[in-house]
Amino acid sequence: MMSSSIMPLKSLRILFITDLACCTQLPDGLCQLPYLEIIQIDRAPAIKRIGPEFIQSYHHYGPCPSQMVAAFPRLHNMNLVRMVEWEEWEWEEQMQAFPVLQKLMLQRCKLKCLPPGLASQARALNKLCIYHVHSLISLENFPSLVDLELDENLDLEMITNLLRLQKLTIENCPKLKVLEGIPALHRFVLAYNDMETIPKYMGGINPRHLELYCSLALLVSIAAGQSGPEWDKCSHVEHVKAYAREGGNSRKWYVLYIVDPYNLETNVSRSFMSRGTLTSFEDADRFEYVFKMSRKTFSYICSLVYVPSLEVMNSYTFDDGRLLSLEDRVAIALKRLYSSEPPETIGSSVSVSESTVLLVSERFVDAVYKRAKNHGRWPDSSKMDNIKSMFDKIHNMHNCCGVICTTHIPFGPNLDHEKNDSILVQLVIDPEMRFRAIWWGRVSSMNQSSILHESYLFKECEKGAWLNGGKLKVAVDGSEVGEYIVGDAGYPLLPWLLTPYHEEDLSDSKAEFNRRHNAATTCAQKALTRFKDTWKYLQGETSCPVSPDSLVATIHACCYLHNIVIDMEDDGAMPSVEEPDYYGEVRQLANEDAVRARDMLSLYFLKIMSSESLARWIWRTTLKSLQQAQAMKTRKKKSTDRNIRGRET
Repeated sequence: MMSSSIMPLKSLRILFITDLACCTQLPDGLCQLPYLEIIQIDRAPAIKRIGPEFIQSYHHYGPCPSQMVAAFPRLHNMNLVRMVEWEEWEWEEQMQAFPVLQKLMLQRCKLKCLPPGLASQARALNKLCIYHVHSLISLENFPSLVDLELDENLDLEMITNLLRLQKLTIENCPKLKVLEGIPALHRFVLAYNDMETIPKYMGGINPRHLELYCSLALLVSIAAGQSGPEWDKCSHVEHVKAYAREGGNSRKWYVLYIVDPYNLETNVSRSFMSRGTLTSFEDADRFEYVFKMSRKTFSYICSLVYVPSLEVMNSYTFDDGRLLSLEDRVAIALKRLYSSEPPETIGSSVSVSESTVLLVSERFVDAVYKRAKNHGRWPDSSKMDNIKSMFDKIHNMHNCCGVICTTHIPFGPNLDHEKNDSILVQLVIDPEMRFRAIWWGRVSSMNQSSILHESYLFKECEKGAWLNGGKLKVAVDGSEVGEYIVGDAGYPLLPWLLTPYHEEDLSDSKAEFNRRHNAATTCAQKALTRFKDTWKYLQGETSCPVSPDSLVATIHACCYLHNIVIDMEDDGAMPSVEEPDYYGEVRQLANEDAVRARDMLSLYFLKIMSSESLARWIWRTTLKSLQQAQAMKTRKKKSTDRNIRGRET
């Protein structure tokens, strides 16, 4: 029976509760308000859990003993807001509640997952809004949901099996990777102002309308139409509206696209975005020969530098007054970086002035240096696992994460008219010849050892933040070797940097280590050769003064471009701009001995080499036996054929 204190509220239809500062649980008896239609709870910072008592106290038998009465029988709208410590909502799927709930909003809490009962019992739920729920990872299996709004759910990774969903709005959910099982989707709004590539999951869904709020670089790529690297991800959508922000105007730049009849409208400059005069090759092979990259890679680079180029959109022209398009500017900058010729020679070859070559190249380098940093960053845990796997397969160098090396970039004449100096560049190179952990110093003040100790790589590895992934078991006693890179004898031997043995009369194990070590370092030699053959601007003295900062920016830009070409050649996919996912564990280097680690690894290599040799011997022996058996079978057949022919004659 209801208590007398509850009786006066039995007809209550709307309830707002605010500032439950000290309450560790929601007030008792809310589910005993049978006519309650709307409830909002705002600011309950001490509540960490909502248990079954939230709805269980109303679970009593109705007029028929076998009939269970659902809690909150008439509630159709519920908002749970700013319960900032709320982590757990316990509601089993068989517990009846909220039979007519139509709209639910969850905002600013730490809820890790939605309760099973919400999906199974709230069968009228057609709109769900989830804002700033940072711990939520997945959202799935809501059969009645029609409208879903998500904003600032930073850990959300998966949305699946929402069969009636028609409208979906996603803002700032950067980790979302899986979006599937939404066959009825009609309208999709995707907003992330820094987004530079369309998520891969777009290829698996088919909304009729797509509204996109993204970076200007991505908008430029879409505006390029079929020649843009992002076109295939959205061209199947019937209606597309894409916008990029400038200042306070979130729709300053736009692209409007309709499939049938085909129409592409944009306020991005057509002449500036048109196919360049200097890039108008019909033959793809000819284009790749001239620019040393595919058309798709070239378009991606154009999209990277588009935003800063807008500021001077009408500033540069050919000698005859025609506007230099974005593609023309990128082509001129690449021609200069590919060549050791003076700018006046390059300018005359493409009908622009020397000053135009210098200014266009300077702006291009600055834009790539600032906007393509993600192409030179240290690999995250997932990519590092791939790198280790490749070193293992190619060079049998187990648990190796890269090759460290240095190279000299000539520097002169500089602004102070000093000569005979150069930049010393330190790189870590992966098996696909990408450059990682780029560092530099003046040769006059640094050598190979000192630049290592000054580098960010050294500091991160020494404190255990890098090369802190999975260890390799190398002995039956459980001994392990951590992740490492390899370098030549000019580097110090460290637990995370292994150098070759250099004493005479090496043992078999040490000789085997040196053999594999030398094989692994070949990728660095190949990468540096490719780099120097491509970016010839860096290999000789320039004809005009250049500052150290400008040269360093150019070195970084060329390294990033080198990596971009490899990334795009790999599978043709747009390079990822996601935040790296580094391991959280800190490697305890104080417990490791570099000499012992190298010795254990060399013995391990010798041991597995014996196993590999045995496997190869078994394979060769088996193959030889099969060949002999086949030869004997052939001889018998020939002998039988001769006997048959003899009898016939």
